[in-house]
Amino acid sequence: MKNCFPWLSCEMIQNEVAVMELIGQGAVKQVFLANWRGNKVTLSRLAASEFSDDFFHGLEMLKGLQSSYVVQLLGYCEEDPTILTEYHPLGSLANVNSVLEQEEHSDFNTWEVRFHLALEYVRFLHYLHHSPLGTRVMCDSNDLTKTLSQYLLTTDLHVIANDLDALPLVNRSAGVLIKCGTRQLHGDFVAPEQLWPFGDKLPFSDDLMPPYDEKTDIWKVPDVTDFLLGQVEGSDVVRLHLFHLHQGCKRNKPQLRPSMLNVVQTYKAVYDSLIQESELIGIHSETLREL
Repeated sequence: MKNCFPWLSCEMIQNEVAVMELIGQGAVKQVFLANWRGNKVTLSRLAASEFSDDFFHGLEMLKGLQSSYVVQLLGYCEEDPTILTEYHPLGSLANVNSVLEQEEHSDFNTWEVRFHLALEYVRFLHYLHHSPLGTRVMCDSNDLTKTLSQYLLTTDLHVIANDLDALPLVNRSAGVLIKCGTRQLHGDFVAPEQLWPFGDKLPFSDDLMPPYDEKTDIWKVPDVTDFLLGQVEGSDVVRLHLFHLHQGCKRNKPQLRPSMLNVVQTYKAVYDSLIQESELIGIHSETLREL
């Protein structure tokens, strides 16, 4: 927002915010486009009372993690479960290909822009693993589409986290690990330690399912980055430079995977190196044209 205001109260939300249309629906909340003092905003309402714990967990995470990595909280009401956040018209990060392929954004459909989006994604995960609220894990990430839907693409082409309803706490010093829900998970996208370890020998039981830690987020990084890089000129060069790091992210044993700090540092080093190389090539080409 252009100006600073205190978070809006229940009374202010009820009196000053006008709901315009439904723009999203999930198990936990309904999401509406709304208007506040001439500004488009996003209003989220609890969809079903049985998910109130998830809704209020998401609110506490939004309040505690406010930063450049997270969507801006504008107000909330606990009595009539409502959350007001800044509106971003491009929607979720899942839309990145359709957005960048539009003619008005075609100049930005480059490996540089796409790689920078991936860099912002891993920076958020590093922030999450070292947050003011402790080591948090992005649990709403059982497939690529679901993972991408947890983030927004801003109009100036940045990545911010938006859906924080499932961020359980890892506390190694207290021996606290996590599990992402109580249902059996399947597929190659989730980390191996999130899969039922007993095969067909035993029927799935949440009580017998071993817990895990934040390294599940690291397993998923190569798949998300591969999607964000797309199929533009230069994207395969980026993939080549990240190959060994991504191999490490996909190690079956979580303790052998790199930390998010290692991931961020490598991404930043590769990004800076490739940008510098690209600029040198551009200068060389310009010199040849002048000759």
